[in-house]
Amino acid sequence: MFDLADPAFIANPYPFFADLRERGEVHHCDGLGIAVAVSHAACSAVLRHRGLGRVWADAQPAERFASFNLLHRNSLLENEPPAHTRLRRVIAGAFGRGHVQRLRPMVARFATDMVDGLADAIRADGEADLLTHLAQPLPVAVIAELLGVSDEDRPRLVPWSNAIVKMYEFDLPEKARDAAERAAAEFVEYLRSLAEKRAAAPGDDIISDLLRSELTPDELVATAVLLLMAGHEATVNVIGNGVLALLTHRAQWERLIAEPALLDLAVEELIRFDSPLQLFERTATEDVEIGGFTVARGEKIGALLGAAARDPAVFAEPDVLDIAHTPNAHLGFGMGIHYCVGAPLARVEIAAALAALTSRLPGLRLAAAPSRRPEFVIRGLHDLRVTL
Repeated sequence: MFDLADPAFIANPYPFFADLRERGEVHHCDGLGIAVAVSHAACSAVLRHRGLGRVWADAQPAERFASFNLLHRNSLLENEPPAHTRLRRVIAGAFGRGHVQRLRPMVARFATDMVDGLADAIRADGEADLLTHLAQPLPVAVIAELLGVSDEDRPRLVPWSNAIVKMYEFDLPEKARDAAERAAAEFVEYLRSLAEKRAAAPGDDIISDLLRSELTPDELVATAVLLLMAGHEATVNVIGNGVLALLTHRAQWERLIAEPALLDLAVEELIRFDSPLQLFERTATEDVEIGGFTVARGEKIGALLGAAARDPAVFAEPDVLDIAHTPNAHLGFGMGIHYCVGAPLARVEIAAALAALTSRLPGLRLAAAPSRRPEFVIRGLHDLRVTL
């Protein structure tokens, strides 16, 4: 098994996953306190089985985490049918009203401007952090446009998101748990105020759309926060992990420059190769058997997405980065009824970032070995110093 505190595991969990896969499809993990699926077939079964669902349990003590619990209790991600069906219909309808297509040229412009800013920073100082100049601000700018957040309020979004998602990690210190609740409370207050403004003066943003729907005020706020956290955290880390993978597999970087038609395939391969989200949890609503392992009613099981993405039963040479990899049945956006509703927008953002980098900075190289965040569930970098 693996140790969540082991720096070697955090740096590269994939050999540990391979060892587990050779010994079975599902194992109980003492460090996580739940069973985990490690094969592609078992992870797919976890995500699709209707006897395994997202069953929300309030963070405790509940009164201490009132805002955090409000956001998740009313979230699409933490509900099952019939509530999930109703929430997804509304949210998918709002996305379907052209928001992704409306944003596509804007995303490309944002990415180009940010890559040019990265280039200026490198020329001024010899090197710069790609996360600071591109990976972090791009999805925030897009989500802010989607929600109709003003320019002066946008710097508040990332600290809120970063603090809240820390609660998804295991053995979180109490100080970080308190910070997550403060961030949730501030975000709830901000979005209630923003919704009031949109109710008085509707715009072409998604909050204005959601106000015309059947969502309750709490569901609207929870949906807006979900769009930020899911859209921001995953996209930041795909861009960061992905550019690192390309720059350390130089032939693949050069191939993408030479063959820009491979861009869409490259996006999928980067999601597979180093998954930004390593674990999805489900709770058994009945006794369920996955890969020969029985999950009793009320118990949890996790799908280790990074393990599924390196399963040789599905992916030929799974530890090799190949930007032309197809078909690519990764589970990075989930599967089943909880498949990520924002996946099309995430793909647009990642593709825009890669297109701008490869076309405008083909000579990009690593300036230093990056430092990785110590968390396991959300896999990402602290920084990615690059030069020309």
